[in-house]
Amino acid sequence: MIVRTPEEREGIIESGRRLGVILEKLEGMVAPGVSTNDLENEALRLILEGGDLPAFKGYTPEGARRPFPAALCVSVNEEVVHGIPNENPRTLKEGDIVSLDFGIIHKGLYTDSAVTVPVGKISKQAQALIAATEFALEEGMKAARPGARTGDISNAIERAFKGTGFSIVKVLGGHAVGRKVHEEPYISNFGHAGTGEEIVAGMVLALEPIANAGKGSIILSPDGHTYRTRDGSISSHSEHTILIEDKETIVVTRRPSEVVR
Repeated sequence: MIVRTPEEREGIIESGRRLGVILEKLEGMVAPGVSTNDLENEALRLILEGGDLPAFKGYTPEGARRPFPAALCVSVNEEVVHGIPNENPRTLKEGDIVSLDFGIIHKGLYTDSAVTVPVGKISKQAQALIAATEFALEEGMKAARPGARTGDISNAIERAFKGTGFSIVKVLGGHAVGRKVHEEPYISNFGHAGTGEEIVAGMVLALEPIANAGKGSIILSPDGHTYRTRDGSISSHSEHTILIEDKETIVVTRRPSEVVR
């Protein structure tokens, strides 16, 4: 989406703000003994309570054989993205890590965000993986400015993972958003600076680094939506929706207590 009016700008910012508030509440629910379906029910309740709609529930991604059946994607440990929380729910346990990923529709405008959350005390490797993914997202957002190219974002994310020992999931990436869940351009999490589509003021983009503790290869589960690491290693996912403007890039889905690193 390209924001062209003050009303669209205000709407995207408000959509992102609402999403950030809900995501922070869901993050606070994560604890041993909580089920993925508990998180789904609360996400749907909060979205509808605010007068908005879930962006993912009923959405059929390209290539999928059926619509996604939930408002929230909950991906635990080796699940990379698009974990289904309300079919065969999982109960979270100490040491797990869990990605919470969802979008909302506010007055016809879509925003999308994700955070990977520790369940109680987690391993040092898991802590480092989450921190690396969050850092890569921040670096990608810094590269998103008018006159740059999508490849500059991709390259910044790739460079952020250098030396970490973690593997980028290369078959998944970010995208434009605003009028639909997924819009063009696609934004890879690796690539060459100076390549790709030019970034212009008004663009609304969802950037989302995804990395595995092991190899970057993933497989699709029989449910048709959930991707898992092929080698069973843990995975982390961080995402924000941003609005590109002439003077600054606004991270519209910042959670209220989130600190810019």
